[in-house]
Amino acid sequence: MAKAKQIPHFDIHAPNDNNARIIIKTRLDEMYSWDACVDSSDRVQDLHNLRIAAKRLRYTLEMFETILPEENALLRKEVERIQEELGALHDSDVIIALLQLSLSRQDSMSCVEDAQSTTSQGLPKARITFDPALLSCMLDPAVAPSAQERQGLNLLLTCLRREREEQYTAFHDHWYQLKEQDFRGQVVDTLEK
Repeated sequence: MAKAKQIPHFDIHAPNDNNARIIIKTRLDEMYSWDACVDSSDRVQDLHNLRIAAKRLRYTLEMFETILPEENALLRKEVERIQEELGALHDSDVIIALLQLSLSRQDSMSCVEDAQSTTSQGLPKARITFDPALLSCMLDPAVAPSAQERQGLNLLLTCLRREREEQYTAFHDHWYQLKEQDFRGQVVDTLEK
């Protein structure tokens, strides 16, 4: 996960509204620093980092809500929506990787490598970390899925991949809608009031 940017020119003796504006602008810049990944559905880690950056911006907007103009609430809701869209996308990435891992059933090292680095149907190449206890259970030959269960899991995997594509498209369209509306400029303008 990408670390939060440090806040430049932060003055602990300055009024709260001055510092709020500095912090919000920094968090906004941080969120938009991930803009280049939006057009690539396979940049799983970068999209996750965008989600984390949106989360930081949202929490910052919430924290200073009482000293910001009323328009802040609408802006915060858009950031919250971005965060939720990317959260659903990340959840799909994780469950798809887990299903791929469960279905691959080779030796434990290659299963982990497959789940973390290979793709099918254009899905993400990403480093997804798993709980060791979960991995141990999934790699236990005694709990390997039967042929019928594998067939069901493959159908589920196909559905989840389709759902992920739809989630990505919804997020992508929303992001570009906000860009057309100059969402970033709206946030900055709100801070200037």
